[in-house]
Amino acid sequence: MRISHEAIYQALYVQSRGALKRELVACLRTGRALRVPRARARKQPGGHVTSEVLISERPAEADDRAVPGHWEGDLIIGLDRSAVGTVVERSTRFTILVHLPRMPGYGTEPRVKNGPALAGYGAEAMRDALASRFTSMPEQLRRSLTWDRGKELAQHAQLTIDTGLAIYFADPHSPWQRGTNENTNGLLRQYFPKGTDLARWSRDEVEAIAAALNARPRKTLGWKTPAEALNEQLLLLQQGGVATTP
Repeated sequence: MRISHEAIYQALYVQSRGALKRELVACLRTGRALRVPRARARKQPGGHVTSEVLISERPAEADDRAVPGHWEGDLIIGLDRSAVGTVVERSTRFTILVHLPRMPGYGTEPRVKNGPALAGYGAEAMRDALASRFTSMPEQLRRSLTWDRGKELAQHAQLTIDTGLAIYFADPHSPWQRGTNENTNGLLRQYFPKGTDLARWSRDEVEAIAAALNARPRKTLGWKTPAEALNEQLLLLQQGGVATTP
């Protein structure tokens, strides 16, 4: 017979109240008489996700894909804490890949408590990498970015200040709320196979992969490529700017 560790822990607690007997509480280092099952603890959102940035607060125009400038993002994770950031525009499916090299000292220097994450996709590194990509875009293409619950976007408030992007977070365990990004990540696994160290790809190589993906015709775009669809949107923005100039 096999018993899970969770069952053993629960057996130590009084089943009717979920609390330890008083005489046992004194023996605990933490003095915590109540236990929260691991499964329930995992469902609690990160502290960086507050009510005003939940996906339910995202404007309706982002859902119907009629207005460009709404993006979805995530990380593709590889071996040894390597990663590549992926950001996809919802209406054109245009993809931006964010090169996230490891920081100097990774693997050789001890981790500093409360220091920057040396893996390359800590909150500060992620904020700077995304800001450098989005600030080069026209303002009309910087409407919103929907991310998952990863702590790499813990500095989302500063990212909004730097770029003007409204940041939203999907609900826990709800990848379909970022379906465009999830589908794109599946396509990218052709180039970034699971179980590989993603740090082996240089910035130029990552950019070349993004260019190849954006040059692939899509049925959902009427067999146009994402690059062509985005270029059409840019031309419309330019024409609109000329038309409104006095």
